[in-house]
Amino acid sequence: MTLIKIVDKVECCGCGSCANACPSRCVKMKEDEEGFLYPIVDDFDKCIRCNICSKVCPVKNLKKEEPFVQKGYLVQHCDEQIRKESTAGGAFTAIAQYVIECGGIVFGAAYDDQLQVVHMAAEDIESLKKFRNSKYVQSNTKYTYREAEQYLKEGRLVCYSGTPCQIEGLKAYLRREYDNLITVDVVCHAVPSPLIWNKYLEMQKEKLGKKIANIRFRDKYYGYKYSAMVITGENNQELYARGVDSDQMLRAFFSNICDRPSCYNCSFKKRYRVSDFTIWDCFTVYNFSKELDDDKGTTRVLIHSSKGQEVFEKIKSRLRYLEVSPGKLTDGVKEMFQSVDMNPKRQQFFSDAKTKSGKELFEEYFPCSMKVVAERFIRVFCAKTGIYSAMKRVYKSIVKK
Repeated sequence: MTLIKIVDKVECCGCGSCANACPSRCVKMKEDEEGFLYPIVDDFDKCIRCNICSKVCPVKNLKKEEPFVQKGYLVQHCDEQIRKESTAGGAFTAIAQYVIECGGIVFGAAYDDQLQVVHMAAEDIESLKKFRNSKYVQSNTKYTYREAEQYLKEGRLVCYSGTPCQIEGLKAYLRREYDNLITVDVVCHAVPSPLIWNKYLEMQKEKLGKKIANIRFRDKYYGYKYSAMVITGENNQELYARGVDSDQMLRAFFSNICDRPSCYNCSFKKRYRVSDFTIWDCFTVYNFSKELDDDKGTTRVLIHSSKGQEVFEKIKSRLRYLEVSPGKLTDGVKEMFQSVDMNPKRQQFFSDAKTKSGKELFEEYFPCSMKVVAERFIRVFCAKTGIYSAMKRVYKSIVKK
């Protein structure tokens, strides 16, 4: 039997299915020099050569994409505070609220006490707050697949959310369907390294000189269509706010310089998915509905199963929604179908990350140049005067031509 062994790192998405499934508990997820988790067999004497680790790998056992009937919607949560706190329109919170109210449990990505991004569970409505807002860092699923399985076997309703590879990893791990499992995947650009995230935290702690309580990657500080990184301290005191044009972590993310190797050849970029729901942004909501275009956030929801549709019917009283054909909903969405291109400076960037401080690293690769300052000034001016959305639309139309 073949032990799980990563020869080419492109072939591992880091979902942790193998470590969760190992009956001997000898497969562990360990960080490499870039900060990404990979499985290793840390005790060969305990290994019983059952090959389960390979059998549950979603990359090794990739499911063939086959078309089926889908439903598409644009969604906004009716609770404006929830929508404000959410990355887009608050669709996930609506699903999660339903699960909690049914006595279920919800798994998603959140910060731990050290601001590391990990998967954890929530069993009450208030705890759902920790899942809101994007975290552009690869989440550590730890042993949440095992936890979810235990709850499923007990008959509880379980909702598990994550990136497409994490959801396929969960499904591969379970090796059977559960009627009481609801899965939600988020359309993923790519997942950056936790090592680089820690370099960013190091830099911000040094610059701000205060304890960081929370960080929001996609805050609606300047409106939904102008993403901002916002850092808060104790008592929710605002310590820092910068847009996508000038925040160095956001610039690194969109430059594709610090992503997991598998993200450059992602096996899970497709329209027809194994989840019940796929959710993602709708910045171009004006192409679908003028009434929904209020710059406060809208979620695209693609439903893949009858179970998903049943849940949607039960939550739609919480939502403003518009049904849209799945083809139109997904048309032109590169993140759904195309892997990102590797930044040619990636190798050197990670090499420098080993020896440079967070401040040195980010200021070398993403300096605050006059061009950056000018772009930030123009964007902030447009946002504050209420013309940002219109200017962005004009710019996109010119680029298309």
